[in-house]
This record gives sequence, C-alpha cells and structure tokens, in this order.
Amino acid sequence: MVSVTGYAYPWDYLDDDAAAPRTAEVGLDVVALAATYHAARVPRPLHPTRRVTDVPYSAAYIPIRGDVWRGRRLVPRAPRWLEGERPFLEAQGRLAAEGCAVDAWIVLTHLDDAAAEYSDLVVRNAFDEPYPYALCPRWDEVRAYCRTLVEETLLTTECRGVVLEACGPMGLDHGGVHDKLEFARVSSTDDALLSICFCRACRDALGSRGLDVEDLARRIRQGLGTGASSPEATLGEGAEEVAAYRASLSTELRDELLDAVRALRSGAPVTLHTSSRRWATGSFPAAGDAGSLRGVSSVVANCWDDDLAEAEVRALVAMAGDERAVGGYLRLDREWTDATIDARVRQLTDWGLSELHLYHLGLLDARGVAGAQRLAIALHTFESNSTLRREPAN
Repeated sequence: MVSVTGYAYPWDYLDDDAAAPRTAEVGLDVVALAATYHAARVPRPLHPTRRVTDVPYSAAYIPIRGDVWRGRRLVPRAPRWLEGERPFLEAQGRLAAEGCAVDAWIVLTHLDDAAAEYSDLVVRNAFDEPYPYALCPRWDEVRAYCRTLVEETLLTTECRGVVLEACGPMGLDHGGVHDKLEFARVSSTDDALLSICFCRACRDALGSRGLDVEDLARRIRQGLGTGASSPEATLGEGAEEVAAYRASLSTELRDELLDAVRALRSGAPVTLHTSSRRWATGSFPAAGDAGSLRGVSSVVANCWDDDLAEAEVRALVAMAGDERAVGGYLRLDREWTDATIDARVRQLTDWGLSELHLYHLGLLDARGVAGAQRLAIALHTFESNSTLRREPAN
C-alpha cells in the first residue's frame, strides 16, 4: 500500500476559498497540517491577496487552553499575526469539506522565541554556548511540554493521526535568523560534535554513565577543524557511550509521546521524522535501534540531498522491518520534471519507500501543483501496475 502526504500550514487555507479544492485535486492520501511550527518567512505564490507570510516566533495553531498550561515556563504562543483564534480547526474544516484526511504535524523541540526565559533548558555546546532555538529533551519540563502539545492536539482537533518532527535533540544546524553557517564550511563531523549537548541536565546524565564530562568537552574543542574523519575519532573510547546517551534522548521522548497517543486515541497513526545516522539531530534526529520504533506507524527520511538520500532510505528500510512504512521527504523544486517523475518514483520505490511526503503545498505555484498531481498519479499507477504483475492470471 503506497500513499502520498502533502505538508501544509493553516494559513495556506485562510482567506483563500480555492486552496482546499486545489489540494484535493492533487490526489493526496493525507494532508499533514501544522499544529505547531517555528519561525519562518513563507511565500504563497497562489494566494489571492497575500504573497509572503512572516512568522516571527514559534506558535501553536490549535486552541491554547489556559488551564492546561497555567504555571509552566514552556507555554505555546498564539499566532498574533493571523486573524481568528482557531486557524488549525478552520483549515482542517476546509480540507475535510473537500474529503481530505488530515494528520497534525507537530514540531516539538525546535522553539523560536526571542522573548523566552528558559535558557537553562536549551542545548549548549562544548564551549557552553546556548542554542536558544533548541530545547534539550533531557529536561523533565521539555518532555512535559512536548507531551502536552501532543495531548492537546489530539484533544482539541479531529486529526486522523500525528506527524512528529524534531522528536529528539536539536543541534548546530538551524537555518534561521540569517544563518551564516554555510560560509564556515562546517564538516559533518564538526557539525555532529557541536551538536552534543552540555547543558546541566546532560552533564549530569553523561557523568552518571561514567564519562569525564570536562575531558569530553575538551576533546571536542580541540578536535574541531582538524579534519577528523568521524565523531568517534575525536571522542575516543567514550564515543559509544555518548552515542547511546544521545539515542536515549530521542527514544525516551518518543516513548512518552507514544504512550500519550495510545492513552487518548489508540488507533491513531504516528509518523516520525527521523534518520538512520547515529549522530543526526534537528528535524530528523537519530532513530536509535529498530526496537525503539515500537508503536510508530511510519518513519520518514529526509531526501532533500540527492547524495545522501539512497543510503538514508535503505538504512531506514532495513531498520523499519515489516511492521511500519518508510517515507521520503521530498522537495518538488529540486529536479522533479515531467520527464523525470516516472523514473524517480520507480527509483524511490526500488529503494523501499512506500510513502512520499511532499514539502510543501502552499509554496507551490501552478506549475508545482501540477507536478505534485503528476507525482501522486505516478506513484499510485506504479503501485497498481506492480500489483497486477504480482497477481496470477485467471
């Protein structure tokens, strides 16, 4: 069974009566609609009255019930730049009227908020520099925040299931606030090393595992820029323990969230953005081992980088086994043309993908919408033809 999921923001459907019918015409199986999202600047090529939406801080688009969040430091903010108090519900209603199934897309530990007063809860690198956008899931407050986001999404919306992004530790890579990292040509090894967290909670946890935290930080500081072939080469004997600890940050958070989903809506599908790479952080943090994916319906790999996509997908397919689907997160502005769609769909399914996740519907112009429609048709046609080939003739 194959499927196509298209990602969208609630504001894609506000003040635009043509947006939901246009989405339905693409032929998607599911729309992943943002219940929470971080700061961004988003063009809308087909909106009749608006062309650019500036999102100045992370916000929740579901109803924010004050009694649930009272007394906490980590509280989602409402999107004051939008009219109305229920943008997710309004957008979901418009999509439902067109027959579109909706999953709630929830961004968890990526939190952009310049007014924040919780610097102790964010990731800190080996130089003790904070990453203010990156909540560290070692903290109880952070896990409680993430769990409540999931619970409130299920309780206040009629979503079919949930899509979990940044379900684990964030790292160096952020891509916001005029990010200049690309000019430094940071290697993948240095990126991984600068993404290891040394906040107080992580220091205590690493120390409890028998690691010399000060020596670990010193190794990282001295290893940066040396051309080391891997984080393991820099970290030495402690690398395996550090990697195991890092994996636990994702798996423990994931287990809490899956428990919340099962308690509130046991049959709801859970889609997880993740990576097979052991040092991965950010929107697609490391998956851990196959056993840690218990209860996850689908795992989705980031396929934006063509040089890494095949290895990433094949490794996730091997990890996922037969119990869950594997999806690929695709950008339609990158080398998807009429001439290549059929071949690329065949290639992706040969790697083992059964789900295509398209980012993002509101960014598409008329040509992009037509391309997404052709892609959905190509995938379902490919599945149909493959099924016919497998069935014996009568």
